[in-house]
Amino acid sequence: MIRRTFVMSAAAGIVALGLAAPANAFEPSNVECIAPANPGGGWDFTCRQIGKLLSDLDVVPGTVQVTNMAGGGGGVAYSHVVTKRNEDPNLIVAASTATATRLAQNQFAGLTADQVHFVGALGADYGVLVVAKDSPHQDLASLVEAVKADPTSISFAGGSAAGGFDHLKVLQVLKAGGFEDIRSVRYISFDGGGDAITQMLGGHVQAMTGDISEAVGFIQSGDVRVLAVLSQERLPGEFGEIPTAQEQGFDVVAPNWRGFYVPKGTEDEVFEFWAEALRTVGESNEWQEIMAANGLMPFFKVGDDFQGFVDDQIRSIQDLSREIGVIQ
Repeated sequence: MIRRTFVMSAAAGIVALGLAAPANAFEPSNVECIAPANPGGGWDFTCRQIGKLLSDLDVVPGTVQVTNMAGGGGGVAYSHVVTKRNEDPNLIVAASTATATRLAQNQFAGLTADQVHFVGALGADYGVLVVAKDSPHQDLASLVEAVKADPTSISFAGGSAAGGFDHLKVLQVLKAGGFEDIRSVRYISFDGGGDAITQMLGGHVQAMTGDISEAVGFIQSGDVRVLAVLSQERLPGEFGEIPTAQEQGFDVVAPNWRGFYVPKGTEDEVFEFWAEALRTVGESNEWQEIMAANGLMPFFKVGDDFQGFVDDQIRSIQDLSREIGVIQ
């Protein structure tokens, strides 16, 4: 697919390297962003913040309408797009790694990932493995070796249900460390990452698996030790001292990305437009400031690159989910 180096300006139309736009170039109108949940939380944040910047930066004309469509962990919105809005070029839908996980585990009532186009992600919370400050485990290898020696000696707390993304993060790390009996791993689900860390600090579990944003306050207070961040490179700023899992010999990257999909029945030029629109927002100073203020970390993929990433992520999640019995 040929990438176009244009963005939409409400005042000036499409501009590409100073040349006139082709007559058939897509021009959006009355743009809508569906947040597949009630107001508040990651999907709603994604729609409202990105939608505002799409307007403020004149990438789309007018304001972006945000529609909250809760239900089924994103399944109600997904079904709505696939069955009723499949050819709507003015629709974008907030998504995340949770979307990919539910699709991989067939939790959207038979709907599949290839029924939409994943168009881009502009930021992420990266996964972390955390222990209390007085834990005997000083690095990731120590924790993994303890599990390999006696799986019953370590319990992991997380904010997702069994088989969910937090659970899968620790299983990926253990598999990367050569541990195969992943069904023997003890994982306890709590109502959010904050509760999971609190239970760990109370001595009820030995480690926590979650996202960096969930651990920020505990890191700053010195109550926890982050053994690894599941990112490709060390995080910027105050988190730069945290080693990645990769540099410790565990080839695992686990971003809880925040991005969008669009209806699959639209033309290629619509997909290209939204990829470039998100690129414009993602590269803006305004978005960098929003990420810094809200604890998001760099994770920037758009267009075919992002679609390929999601496809690979879904396959990986399916493989792990089969191993632990979540799917057949």
